Amino acid sequence: MSDSPIWHPFTQHGLGEPIPLVTHASGAALYTADGRRIVDAISSWWVTTHGHAHPRIAAAIADQAARLDQIIFAGWTHQPALDVAEGLRAIMPPALTRVFFSDSGSTAVEVALKMALGYWLHRGTPRHRILVLEHGYHGDTIGAMSIGARGAFNRAYEPLLFDVATIPFPAEGAEQVTLDALAAALADDPAALIIEPLIVGAGGMLTYPPHVLATMRRMCADAGVLFIADEVMTGWGRTGTLLACEQAGVVPDILCLSKGLTGGAVPLAVTMASEPIYQAHYAADRARMFFHSSSYTANPIACAAAAANLAIWREEPVMGRIKTLVERQRVRLSALANVPGVANARQIGTIAAVDLPGGEVGYLSDRSPRLLAFFRERDLLLRPLGTTVYVMPPYCIDDGDLDEVYAAIGEAAGL
Repeated sequence: MSDSPIWHPFTQHGLGEPIPLVTHASGAALYTADGRRIVDAISSWWVTTHGHAHPRIAAAIADQAARLDQIIFAGWTHQPALDVAEGLRAIMPPALTRVFFSDSGSTAVEVALKMALGYWLHRGTPRHRILVLEHGYHGDTIGAMSIGARGAFNRAYEPLLFDVATIPFPAEGAEQVTLDALAAALADDPAALIIEPLIVGAGGMLTYPPHVLATMRRMCADAGVLFIADEVMTGWGRTGTLLACEQAGVVPDILCLSKGLTGGAVPLAVTMASEPIYQAHYAADRARMFFHSSSYTANPIACAAAAANLAIWREEPVMGRIKTLVERQRVRLSALANVPGVANARQIGTIAAVDLPGGEVGYLSDRSPRLLAFFRERDLLLRPLGTTVYVMPPYCIDDGDLDEVYAAIGEAAGL
């Protein structure tokens, strides 16, 4: 057993795998206590956009910490939160008029579900059924697990999870099966459909085309069913546009954002809602208020980081960096696709993925720990999803580091 009292997430301590001690970070690199430089090829779990320890974001955090570190947000407000809300209103779809703060992707999703159910209740026509997309992942709180794929991730908690209606993933050539299933499910008057737009993340980096997303949105609108977009992973340029929904011309009723909201520096999330959802809760009756909060809702330090991130998006050529990274990855992925043992090479924006078939598949594949160790020994932070290896780097990663990442994946195909 380890001498450390820390219980790490998604870590089986019984395997005795090494847990490196990271002392500092800069750009696309992490540095460990034993002097190693680690290329962060997955943005430290998909959060770091502009690079680690970004000077503008770090300075905003330090400045805010010396001014106002924390204040209850129920009935009080502060300037960083106002700056973030107005900044989001300026760049997000105009129909999303309201900004509700929370502290993680999971809680942003929980908030979205509660908003949807409250909307129907306060309209006097309660609805409770949630539609979900097969293989989806939306977080690890109870509501988020309930609407995600069932399996080893949540088997122990099955008695706590509520039932949902699952729509088949729109695999290539079988898109109509998905749309037919959605049509049937919509006929039962569900409350909402929640999806990860264009790419299912933890479910295996599975992609589907914008026209399917657009059709699902239109079907929900025609049926009067709320449409929730979980852009916790896909937002902030990951798919090549600010939001993945943009590529389908889709505006959701409710939008979940986190991860890159602060550039990945500190935890913060928002759930943005359309005006009808807000108005359903708006009344002189206190019993109709939206009952959700946490002690650190809209923490001023986290909001200062988000405000700095929004300033970077306004004032720097972030989309240009993303476009360049997309092309740099495309060239390398094309070459990797020809390596024996590599299958199903795919890319959407700055996210690239391949499958390394062979042996057991799935998240608990015996091959996954071997791949993880292989990349760790080569000073790369790559965390396979079973036998799926993906690359989702900070936008500042240089060519040398990208070359190392793709070369290592090619070597790993021969393991």
